[in-house]
Amino acid sequence: MELREVIGNRRSIRYLDPQRPVELEKIQRMLEAARLASHFGNNNAVRALVVHRESASEEQLACLPSPVGGFQIQLAPVILLWYVEGNAMDFAGERLRELVHCGALGYGPNKLVELEETLVPLFNRIGEALKGPGMVDMDLGQAVAQATLMAFEQGLGTCCQGSADWSKVEKAFGLPQSCRIVVAQTVGYPLESGDAGGQRPRLPFEELFQLNAYENPFPRSREVVAGLTRDKLIQTPAPLSGRDAEIEAIRRKYDLPGSGMI
Repeated sequence: MELREVIGNRRSIRYLDPQRPVELEKIQRMLEAARLASHFGNNNAVRALVVHRESASEEQLACLPSPVGGFQIQLAPVILLWYVEGNAMDFAGERLRELVHCGALGYGPNKLVELEETLVPLFNRIGEALKGPGMVDMDLGQAVAQATLMAFEQGLGTCCQGSADWSKVEKAFGLPQSCRIVVAQTVGYPLESGDAGGQRPRLPFEELFQLNAYENPFPRSREVVAGLTRDKLIQTPAPLSGRDAEIEAIRRKYDLPGSGMI
């Protein structure tokens, strides 16, 4: 499958097969992709704890977030707890030096001097602030995105879950206070069809993107749209016929609640 088609198909898969285990090798490939994602300052503060349903304890499984309906967490063979290791910011200077020494940052004969006199002191001053939500959460989003692409490439489905309070989860899995869970990602083989009911609705392109000024929408080329449609990045929009019947069959087979929103 071409990358564009993978991106086009990268929509949340909420119905996962609880009876089909996910090979840990496939999870590793997802994590390898996340590890290589862009990280500002080369800090690598993005981490993930893999919850393997077959080997996790009942206490651990019970503490996982259960939003309205809760069936996604109950069905998923694997849940990735994506978190930020705040203490990674304490080593910002060392990681910046790695970038300079490998030729990825700086130029000219004085690049090491500028690094030590300007950039390292700056990161040291703002290190505590960088541990909070902000740039590092953007890094986590990029890591999850690359992991998701790898999951779809391997025939898996994923969906992200949030929580208003991660403290019980962090305690159950032994995360230190320096760690902050941002999102849980369910992973498994899809029960639903590959199109998942069609490409999800989005706001018009012109409302989302601008060129040079807020009041100036970015020009959308019809030729570009046509090319992306041929490449299957842009696909048939939801809802597709038969979607309700598909979901009802899954609900009955796995005895899901009569109604649910998540």
